[in-house]
Amino acid sequence: MDKVIMLRYGELFLKGRNRSYFEGVLARNIKAALAPFECEFSRTQNRYYVEKYDACDEYAIVERLKCVFGLHSLSVAVKLPTELESVYAAAIELAPSCESTFRVNVKRADKSLPLNSMQIAIEAGARILKEKPYLSVDLHDPEAVVNIDIRENGFTYIFMGSVPCAGGMPVGTAGKGMLLLSGGFDSPVAGWRMAKRGMKVYAVHYHSYPHTSLQAKEKVVELAKKLTRWCGDVTLYVVPFTHIQEEIHRRCNGDFMITIMRRVMVRIAEKIALSEGCGCLITGESLGQVASQTMESITSTEDAAERLPIFRPLIAMDKTEIMEQAEHIDTYDISKQPFEDCCTVFLPRNPVIHPDLDEARAEESKLEGEQALIDEAVAGAEVLKLTAK
Repeated sequence: MDKVIMLRYGELFLKGRNRSYFEGVLARNIKAALAPFECEFSRTQNRYYVEKYDACDEYAIVERLKCVFGLHSLSVAVKLPTELESVYAAAIELAPSCESTFRVNVKRADKSLPLNSMQIAIEAGARILKEKPYLSVDLHDPEAVVNIDIRENGFTYIFMGSVPCAGGMPVGTAGKGMLLLSGGFDSPVAGWRMAKRGMKVYAVHYHSYPHTSLQAKEKVVELAKKLTRWCGDVTLYVVPFTHIQEEIHRRCNGDFMITIMRRVMVRIAEKIALSEGCGCLITGESLGQVASQTMESITSTEDAAERLPIFRPLIAMDKTEIMEQAEHIDTYDISKQPFEDCCTVFLPRNPVIHPDLDEARAEESKLEGEQALIDEAVAGAEVLKLTAK
């Protein structure tokens, strides 16, 4: 018997004629996740398999595969040629070795066998009870399930339970998006949620050194690295924003500082996004969470994007939900580090929280040479290619 990891996908079943495209992208993403390991990867109808891996790597492989979007679940199984006596013997070996209840589930894709699924399950259960009399059968709520999956490829896979995976759609099947990545809790979760829907995520961060520390920049780099575990490789643009903020502070009404700053951020992000072939911008805005996320503020921000839509996957989530997801994707501890980002620089005492769109446009028009400032910031951006490890 050989150990094998069986991989199952979920939502891809809903795809029609182009399902093979999604399956191909998922297979490519699985191979990328397996790149650090010595193993073999294969696929059959509705299944993927990881085989011939070092037993010492099994836990690490499972942990890596759990983060591949498009996979619904996985099981560590034993693989053996489909010969019923061998199948029964393997089922006995895998059955619990201490007092508990169990059930046998059989799926039989190979219709050439003399017994049907129910008959095989009954026979396997009877043999398990004979060899392990301390067990008892519970068909409705068993403590353990012995799964026997008889495939058409001449092999049978036997496993106990399954491990949930990330679900969603394979990254790369829904285009590209540019994430406005701050050092907070929200934007990493927003990027993760869009990646779960199949989007390839790029990121842009605005850095205001020396008003903010170099640690603030490193914090964001670490957040982007965490996202690579789920999103695959991430290209991060670190944009120098100090000069622009100083010009806004000097020329515009101070109460509109946040509004104008966010409008310029969107313009910069859109310029970079278009150069990367992205089809949207992504933000971590949640309606009403802070002053810059009222309906009027969001309308003002949206207005600054001339060619691309802005996706806000957190718009109806509360902070507790967002922080729970941050813990799930392992960005929480980094996000809570107390380094200030550019949004804390030149904060007005009384920021406008319900900006009139015409007033916002008028204030932004005071920023002389805005396009030159944007071009200068984009040209000075540091580009980091971050790879999953």
